[in-house]
Amino acid sequence: MLKNKFLSFTLFFIITYSASFIGGMATISFKEPWYSQLVKSSLNPPDWIFAPVWTTLYLMMTLAIWFFWHSKKKDINTVYIYFIHILFNTTWSVVFFAFHSILLALINLMILICLIVILILRFKRVNNVSAYLMIPYLLWSCYALFLNLSLFILN
Repeated sequence: MLKNKFLSFTLFFIITYSASFIGGMATISFKEPWYSQLVKSSLNPPDWIFAPVWTTLYLMMTLAIWFFWHSKKKDINTVYIYFIHILFNTTWSVVFFAFHSILLALINLMILICLIVILILRFKRVNNVSAYLMIPYLLWSCYALFLNLSLFILN
């Protein structure tokens, strides 16, 4: 097992932020003009807010898995669930922005939220800090679900 704290943090950081990188590339490459033409909810935030929020959330996710990894009672299955959750996190941007599939993105987001809840519950058994670090991510993802659903309904 990876005991070196700097190395483990670096690896979790790279894995987690790879989702951000891939999602960002899909967004930049395929967002316009499609996204601008969608009818959006009045509760849709300005586009500039997404980058700082997601950057912060990815750091919190990295810290959550890192604290969990260095806990005495950790289990590898939770780490696998974390990696699967990262895959769904990445896939949302690709499905939504590259494929322009609002419905498939909505389904992806529902699965992602379930995985986040599972991670919070599993983290809570081992490390409260890890669980608490995931709560803002869960809340933002629920807000994203509302926005995604409203785009589906309005378009």
